[in-house]
Amino acid sequence: MALIGRLRQAAGDDTSERSVFTAEGEALALADRLPDLLVEAMRVTNTIVHGIHGRRRSGPGETFWQFRQYEQTDDANLIDWRRSASSDHYFVREREWEAAHTFWLWANLSPSMTFRSRFAHAAKRDRALVLLMAASELLVRSGERVAYLGLTRPTASRRATTRLAETLGLNGDSPTLVTSQPSIIGVSRHSAVVLFSDFLDPPEETMRRMDAIADSGATGHLILISDPAEETLPYDGRTEFLSPSGNEVWLADRVETIRTEYQSRLSAHREQIAQHAARLGWSFLIHHTDRPASEPILSLTMRLQDTTGSAARSSALTRGVQ
Repeated sequence: MALIGRLRQAAGDDTSERSVFTAEGEALALADRLPDLLVEAMRVTNTIVHGIHGRRRSGPGETFWQFRQYEQTDDANLIDWRRSASSDHYFVREREWEAAHTFWLWANLSPSMTFRSRFAHAAKRDRALVLLMAASELLVRSGERVAYLGLTRPTASRRATTRLAETLGLNGDSPTLVTSQPSIIGVSRHSAVVLFSDFLDPPEETMRRMDAIADSGATGHLILISDPAEETLPYDGRTEFLSPSGNEVWLADRVETIRTEYQSRLSAHREQIAQHAARLGWSFLIHHTDRPASEPILSLTMRLQDTTGSAARSSALTRGVQ
């Protein structure tokens, strides 16, 4: 993996200590962009909401959900006689499941995520924030609790996404935000962790953090964000790769000669992470920044729907056994 490591360093993972002024500048830039990114996240959210049904489901609770026709397996006490009186059929009043789940969200905001080629619609970091806030809004609208890993407490407030954006803006230079690996502080059993990152750290480091999250009893969802140029290495001739600070340089005399090896190692790098996610029962998807942000959010929503649906059935079964 030496080649991947060198290109990763040149593409943006500056491990040297950055100056206070540089960190402050990046924090202010992040705060300035957040309102626009929040608007973009809301636009993506509304696109998804209008394109799919909600994740509401029937179950124990006090909130009315819907009427449905009576079936022979239903208890007669469930019949709603007022609604049935206006029809030739018996109707059952269903209540909405009210067992909220906690989702811990995290985005990699380290220097490698600032990369943006001419082929991309957005920098990886900006896209990660848009996806994170869109996911937060969708989950809150579905009645779930959301939190930012290592930074905020779970909440189901309707303003949860706005408050999350405000917190990110106020803590732009926090070590919790600029690290390339998620915190596991506060992760609770039966919760879910959603990670947005380029996952360019050595696979062993990423897998160790995944194991730590899984050991806490939480499930996970990985969304790998990649710039199109990182997929194909579309450069020719003598090419110089720089870190964001300019302190690290890697020079390739004829970069096209290493393209095949680079793509092979990048594929192997990701395959290690994907296979480990599969062993843990986690989901894993790849999103390219030249594609619409709504695509990964739609896929993620479907996967979260399956996860929470399974959790709900498991919880109901446990209560039935007790």
